Amino acid sequence: MSVAAKSAEEQAAYTKSLMDAEKLAASMFDDIEQLIKPGITDKELSDAIHKLGQEKHGVRSDWHKRIVRSGPNTLAPFEANTPDRTIEADDILIVDLGPVFEQWEADFGRTYVLGNDAAKLHLRDALEPTWKRIKAAYDENPSMTGHELHSICVQEAERQGFVWGAFLGGHTLGQFPHERIPRDKVTLYITEGNHNSMQSIDKKGFSRHWILEVHLRDTANNIQGFYEQLLC
Repeated sequence: MSVAAKSAEEQAAYTKSLMDAEKLAASMFDDIEQLIKPGITDKELSDAIHKLGQEKHGVRSDWHKRIVRSGPNTLAPFEANTPDRTIEADDILIVDLGPVFEQWEADFGRTYVLGNDAAKLHLRDALEPTWKRIKAAYDENPSMTGHELHSICVQEAERQGFVWGAFLGGHTLGQFPHERIPRDKVTLYITEGNHNSMQSIDKKGFSRHWILEVHLRDTANNIQGFYEQLLC
C-alpha cells in the first residue's frame, strides 16, 4: 500500500526541526572542544560529554551510543567496544554523538588533533572539504541511489590518497525513533547495494532525510578521521 506524500508545508516544518536539532548539536560540540586534553581517557572524556549534554544542553537521551575514540581506536567500526585509552599530547580523536532534542534526532561527528603531527593534521583538514565535495555531487543529482552516492564517497577518498574506512557513507535520520528495518543494513543506508532513490518517502509520507558521513583512513599511519552532519 502506497503512502501519500506530505504537503510542502508539513515537509518544510519537518526539515526545519531536524536542522534546528543539528544547530543545537553544533553548539554542544563547541563546548566539547574545551573538554579535550591530554592525560584523560576516552571514557573520562565520554563521561564529561554526557554530563555537559545533560547540564547545559538539555540532552536527556541519545539515539545511539556515544563514540569517543583516540589514536588506534579511531580505526574501529561503529559497533566495536574499544579499549579505554589515555589521550596523548600528540594525538587524534573522534567524537560521534546522536543527541535527541525534544524528540528530534541529531547526528554529529568531528575529528580533533592535539599537537602538530603533520599526518594527523592533514587527515583532519581533509574531512570537511571531502564532505562538501560529496554533498555537491549529491546536490547535482539528489534522486541518485544510496549505492551511487557511496561510490562517490569511496572515489573521493581514493582521489586524496586515503581509503574509505567504513561500509557506509551515511543513513537516514528523523523524529525519534527514526525509521528502521530490523537486520537490514542496506535499504536506509548510503551503502553498496542500496539501489533506492535517496528522495524516496518514508512510511509517514515524509521525504527521507540523510546524514552524510566521511570516513577517511590513513593506512600508512594507522589512523582514521570522521566527519558527519545532515545532508538533506
